[in-house]
Order: sequence, then C-alpha cells, then structure tokens
Amino acid sequence: MKNKFLILVSLFVLASCSTKKEIVYFQEPEDIENLQSLMKFEPVIEVNDILQIDVTSLDELVAAPFNKVQSNQQGSVGGQQNAALRGYLVDVNGDIQFPVLGQINVINKSRSELESFLTKKIKVYVKDAVVSVRLLNFRITVLGEVGSPGVVQVANEQISFPELIATVGDIKYTGKRENIVVIREIDGVISVGRVDITSSEVFKNPFYYLKQNDIVYVEPTYRQIKTAGFITSYTGLISLFTTAVSLVILFTR
Repeated sequence: MKNKFLILVSLFVLASCSTKKEIVYFQEPEDIENLQSLMKFEPVIEVNDILQIDVTSLDELVAAPFNKVQSNQQGSVGGQQNAALRGYLVDVNGDIQFPVLGQINVINKSRSELESFLTKKIKVYVKDAVVSVRLLNFRITVLGEVGSPGVVQVANEQISFPELIATVGDIKYTGKRENIVVIREIDGVISVGRVDITSSEVFKNPFYYLKQNDIVYVEPTYRQIKTAGFITSYTGLISLFTTAVSLVILFTR
C-alpha cells in the first residue's frame, strides 16, 4: 500500500512539472544569425494618437508662433488629459491643427517622416527651424500570467517582445510561452496575432515589435487551468505536501 501511494504522489509531481521545450526562450538560436530586416521598424501615427511637436531656432521669438502654448493648469490634470493639453490630438480624419500651417494630415506617417514634412513647411518662415516629434501615448496593455500585469508606458516609441516581457517581470511558469496573444487595431480593424517566444522564429514574427495601444495576453497553461481553485499559492502546495505526508503515515502504521 505504501509503495502504491508513493508511486501516485510521484506521478502527480511529475505531471505538474514543465518541460524544457515549454520554458526555454529562443530555442535553436542559430536560425536567427544575420537577421537584420526587423531592426528598421518604426511605428506610424494613428487616429487618437497624441503628438508632441517642438519647433526650435536660434531665434526663439521667430519659432514661438509654431509651438503650442502651454497651460499653467497642466499640473492639476493627470495622465492622458495632461498629454492632450501638451500635444496635438490626431482626429478621426487623421488630421491635426497646427499653428500657422493650419490643418495637416499626419495619418500613417512615421515620426521621422512627419519631422521631415514639417521642417520643409516651416523653413519657409524660419530658415534654421528644427522640428522634433514624439508620441505621448505609446503604451502597451499586458494581461495574464506575467509578473506585473498592467499598462506599460514606452518612452522611446519602440519596444520589442523580449523587452516587454522583461519590463513586466517575465512570464510565470503558469503561462503559455508558445502561444501569446497580441490584439492590435489598425485603421479601425482589430487583428489578432500569436507569438511563440520559445522559438527563434519570434524574431521574424510581424508582432515582434509592438505598436502603440497593443494588448498582450499571456494565457494560463492547461495545467494551471486544471489546478485553478485548488493550488493557487505556496500555501496550497504546503497543504498538499502536508496531506501527502499525513496519508503516508496513516497507511504505514
């Protein structure tokens, strides 16, 4: 009886263990040598983006009409509202209202393309104009089996999948590394992608670089779903171990 019980406990423990294939990232890395095409990724401007556009010149007075007037009340509002006050909101038609130049269509332009476009327009008035464009609302929502789910603000307007995973405290052992869901909206159409971070093929995935407002969801493993409500913490594991020991003692008396 004792041996049978120990065998059952051993099978349960083995069944709850993950394999190397389920856990290790970037398997077969030799397949990604000399891969360079994805390194040129640059997000494009979308509807409801908020842009910070600064125009500078050696003569600040000449550049001043092309800069948005800052409100003294900005400190009293938070997050998205504060960004909207400081920046230019892209309307449903993909336009912004820019000082002096008026209505400008910015949709589907990259940051560098918009900087170049505005520089040419403004240099008609300001010969030494330098234009800087930033996205103020570049953020990613991360849900599911990660260390710290939540909203990630991206300061440099570019974030790769490995960087995002590191930012949120890695994927838990209870999360599916080979089937991560990415929900993305492009021109009002929602698309769903899948990312396998255990494979070196992740570097060729079109979702390797994330876009503003992407939603990333790490699903729980089937093993985690089965044990939901039963073993959800270290307390549960200790309880299971204590029960197993008690049963061994009971059957061996």
